[in-house]
Amino acid sequence: MQHDAWFFVGIFAFIFLVWIATGGPSHPISFSGPTLAQPQELGGGTYLSFPRADFGYGKGADVHLPGSSEGGGSISGSSAGTPTSISGVDFGSPSPYRGKVSLYHYVSGAGSTNPNNESVTISVSQNAGTVVDLTGWTIQSEASGNAAVIPKGTETPTSGTVNPVQDIVLSPGTSAHVSSGRSPIGASFRENKCIGYFGQYQTFTPALPLNCPTPKEEFASFYGSAYIRDDACVSYVNSLGRCETQLSPPVGVSSDCQSFLVNHLNYNGCVDAHKNDSDFQGNTWRVYLGRTTPLFRTQHEVVKLLDKDGKTVDAFSY
Repeated sequence: MQHDAWFFVGIFAFIFLVWIATGGPSHPISFSGPTLAQPQELGGGTYLSFPRADFGYGKGADVHLPGSSEGGGSISGSSAGTPTSISGVDFGSPSPYRGKVSLYHYVSGAGSTNPNNESVTISVSQNAGTVVDLTGWTIQSEASGNAAVIPKGTETPTSGTVNPVQDIVLSPGTSAHVSSGRSPIGASFRENKCIGYFGQYQTFTPALPLNCPTPKEEFASFYGSAYIRDDACVSYVNSLGRCETQLSPPVGVSSDCQSFLVNHLNYNGCVDAHKNDSDFQGNTWRVYLGRTTPLFRTQHEVVKLLDKDGKTVDAFSY
């Protein structure tokens, strides 16, 4: 057994001597084997290198998302970006207002039997750089052939009188809610701080904003310096809601209280008190086309907005 052990020791000694004789640790084979190329650099070598797919963004590739088609109809356009047709209908000559004025691509109440429920919205871009006179423009149904011209309106109507009319002019950042039906107050108008009073006895679609000054605020401002002493009037006014007209003051309140209620808590009184406020005028016109029948079909429709020269400002289909 001991003889065999010395035999193997001799073999290893012989191999060691041969290795020394052929170059030992300086031999190139000592440096061969697996290594990490440039491990000090993130991503160096091939151990962190992965193939990348070319998604084509910015290279003319089309990316389609579900539900991204505008208006739901087929649109074909020119290389300049202006459509040439929509759902097979000729777009027409583009208006110089295209891009500055636009339709919200939706018809509310389309095809309703009541034209008062049918409406579209026109808006002027915040960056339009100019005011836009809408009076004389046309809203048109390509499917039915119906069309209506946008009329004049009254910027600040007064209740109980015949109001003068003027062109409907939109500033950048403002809009017009255009109803196919007739105005509940007999005219198109611009929303204002007091307009909610009209909604107490008439129906508007959509409902008018109830942003009138509160009765409590009006009471403190216009009753007089001794308002706090009229306890019955204070209690009554605090029970009232915004934009609530008081036609018949309650029995038992003071004459000063009755005068305040009649003169201030109604539309005309509110306008007289606040027409010079910086926030009096709203950003939306209510425009009425005066039709007794719907303008648009329930489906398979192309809606166009044309300027005074008959050129297409915007259009969409559904």
